[in-house]
Amino acid sequence: MPACPDGSDHVAILDGWYHQRYHAGMAMTLRLDEQETDALRRRAELEGRSMQDVARQAVRDYIERTSKRELLDRVLDDELPRYAEALERLGH
Repeated sequence: MPACPDGSDHVAILDGWYHQRYHAGMAMTLRLDEQETDALRRRAELEGRSMQDVARQAVRDYIERTSKRELLDRVLDDELPRYAEALERLGH
């Protein structure tokens, strides 16, 4: 993975002409500390994948997980009040 243009050891996820031509996406730079970079590098090597692929999958997993949690919270907020009295009686 190339170093950032400023010469730091941050992981740079860059969408250059390749990504603009072959992937519909937006450019982004992800700055990680040394420990995060090392952990990401080890994980990518273990999986035989690029650091970018591993990071992108982590973002997708996070979005899916939190989206499901938010949906469940909304359903519970809407439905629990309807059954509050019955739940209270069951709890005693």
